[in-house]
Amino acid sequence: MIAVFVLLSSVIIVSRSSGNKSVSTPSEAAPLTEMRGVWIPYMTLDTEGASDVKAAFIEKADTILSEVSDGGFNTVVVQVRPFCDALYRSRIFPWSHILTGVQGQDPGFDPLEYLCKACRNANIQIHAWVNPYRVSTANTPDTLSPDNPYLQDKEIGFELNGAIYLNPASDRARELVTEGVRELIENYDIDGIQFDDYFYPENCGDFDASDYDTYCQSVSSPLSLSEWRCENVNTLIKNVYDAVHSVDGMVFGISPQGNLGNNQGLYADVVKWCECDGYIDYICPQLYFSIDNPALGFEDGLDEWLKVSQHDGLQFYVGIAGYKAGTDADEGTWADNSDILTTEIEIVRKHQLDGFLLYSYDSFHNDDNEIEVQNVMRYLTSSPTQ
Repeated sequence: MIAVFVLLSSVIIVSRSSGNKSVSTPSEAAPLTEMRGVWIPYMTLDTEGASDVKAAFIEKADTILSEVSDGGFNTVVVQVRPFCDALYRSRIFPWSHILTGVQGQDPGFDPLEYLCKACRNANIQIHAWVNPYRVSTANTPDTLSPDNPYLQDKEIGFELNGAIYLNPASDRARELVTEGVRELIENYDIDGIQFDDYFYPENCGDFDASDYDTYCQSVSSPLSLSEWRCENVNTLIKNVYDAVHSVDGMVFGISPQGNLGNNQGLYADVVKWCECDGYIDYICPQLYFSIDNPALGFEDGLDEWLKVSQHDGLQFYVGIAGYKAGTDADEGTWADNSDILTTEIEIVRKHQLDGFLLYSYDSFHNDDNEIEVQNVMRYLTSSPTQ
């Protein structure tokens, strides 16, 4: 872990209740090369209905990157493949519907290419965020493109409760996801690949009974269903890690659910990924909890993660919930004061971790979240750029 520190000056914290200002001196300093990230979900980049999609996207991207940089952040994690589709020119996946409103419709330019150049100009790192298995939810997108991989080969996926997913047990599905990652790292000036917290859908029943029976018949000592599902995901993670490391300097990370135990229900073997080399370069649990959340507080959740062994070189980032700040979430404990997010960053630094990511950019302009996020920005910009 990084153990070198720089000094921070005092920080101005704005009081939510009174609007007065009070001075707070941070107890911890920022580690050198600290990741200060912001997630940019696909919804934020929506240009559906724009008369000039390219101009609308560029204006939106420039605004986002300017505000990210001015706020003291140094990294964006951009969702470039949300629904087995692409916000870039792909030979594998159709264009995302969020650009033109129609999945598969060419917007006439390459959004990711523009984002990469803009990030370099702004001295911001960019990680490409991929949802590995999701093809559609119940209502999104309205219509799949005829060249969506699932419609080309329905054997690679399954439908469940109105949604469509790639099948983690399918060799062809794993190859599709891995080749999609390879396409990104070979063609775009990105710094890394990140998977989110969606693996097997929760309460997925016995959709894969036939696959499991076939597997059981093929080996003398079969794994349990739960173990087999975990290994299906592990195989994909290992394949993607190997693909990512075919390019020098590229990294692969995962941002799983913050409640460590909840990942078991998704068959995400996060402990193995942290403990064993060859799966991930970084982990970023989504610790979207307030300090005083009665169900699971931020520090308690972090402590559980820190008990997990880590392989040499694993980077440990923490996801924090900008979208909850100032709301009645976590039984109203986010409304108690206006420096919860800043305090959580101090806790991350106290443990000498490698950085944090804020979910999401939209919290920069949400009325509930804005005061807390502004306080974070004041806190970050009080220290030298890392």
